[in-house]
Amino acid sequence: MRTVTLRRVVITGMGAITPIGNDVNTFWNNMKAGMSGAGPITKFDTTEFKTKFACELKGLDIDAFIEKKEARKMDTFTQYAMVVAQEAIQNSGVDLEKIDRSRFGVIWASGNGGMQTFEDQIVEFTQANFVPKFSPFFIPRLISDIAAGQIAIKYGLMGINYCTVSACASSNSALVDAFNYIRLGKANMIMAGGSEGPITRAGIAGFNALKALSTRNDDAVHASRPFDKDRDGFVMGEGAGAIILEDYDHAIARGATIYGEMVGGAMSCDAYHLTATHPEGLGAQLGMKEALADAGLQLEDVDYINAHATSTPLGDVSELKAINALFGEHASKLNISATKSMTGHLLGAAGAIEAIACIKAIQDDVVPPTINTAELGEDIPAGLNLTIGKAQQRVINVALSNTFGFGGHNAIAAFAKFKG
Repeated sequence: MRTVTLRRVVITGMGAITPIGNDVNTFWNNMKAGMSGAGPITKFDTTEFKTKFACELKGLDIDAFIEKKEARKMDTFTQYAMVVAQEAIQNSGVDLEKIDRSRFGVIWASGNGGMQTFEDQIVEFTQANFVPKFSPFFIPRLISDIAAGQIAIKYGLMGINYCTVSACASSNSALVDAFNYIRLGKANMIMAGGSEGPITRAGIAGFNALKALSTRNDDAVHASRPFDKDRDGFVMGEGAGAIILEDYDHAIARGATIYGEMVGGAMSCDAYHLTATHPEGLGAQLGMKEALADAGLQLEDVDYINAHATSTPLGDVSELKAINALFGEHASKLNISATKSMTGHLLGAAGAIEAIACIKAIQDDVVPPTINTAELGEDIPAGLNLTIGKAQQRVINVALSNTFGFGGHNAIAAFAKFKG
């Protein structure tokens, strides 16, 4: 029987565009400072909408990254993917001419794919009295896998290439898959991440219909308020995050800068409800337990959990119940924070930017804060350090990133400080 030796997997590149910064360093500095990315929606007229605000990107010039002719062939979620892919490649210092690009893959995530493209084309179709004059780029702009393809085409990456779709767990699913392929020796490098462009009329109206979005229109800046007694739903966000995972030996051989290490990952399912989390967080608990087992870690090894916590009445509570149930006495000794209070919820891209937050937190030994939480809800378990109000200094050797999605999907990634 063949014996497989699992390889170490390190992080050698990152890229981010978020509502609080259009590169990794700006994003991280603003996150540590507790900046809110929320404000009035500028992309369309919100007069008839229940929710009139979101966490939009600010000041991003797509023309500086993609030629106009090429950009017109892409939905916004793909454009965002191309921007962060460029930063990640540059950040990694990789010379693409000196590596085997047949062993450099792309696993990209999007929970919704080309929402803006679909909306625009269907509106045009109906306005044309249902005469089918669709753009030849309708399908290539729409499909969720196209961002992975576009990244590969630009950089000549011929390795593993596909997309993951598991709602708001999508980009953590991509990270876990990439981690497993590399440690099994199936690739030397994989760019994993996710992008989302959901701030559209259909996106906002659709989530409004589910009663998932906050309607705090008179105080958008403070609307994303995880764990607060007055939380009333999540705030939509947009953007992308890219992480280059690499075989440790390959990274050392090319003299790469190593930012951290991915040490484990797991996926599970609530098997409970289409949109609601399990009230006791059973699926989340299973996912965290399996991620730690996969990494060979003990409960007390965990210093920080970047919570999925979206600022919804049910989801925030079930996640904390899961943490309490799994970690027991150690739950009160670790830090938990909900960074969606600053970025909003980037849906399928959330896991990627929150993984970057975990990696930077480990590097700097800083826990980013949970902002906007004025008074904890009575249903919130007591005794937990939710990092309310401002960042906290502490040594962080291990961090977990939790993501949960409609359909009951859970994906958890475990990161550790790189120690050679």
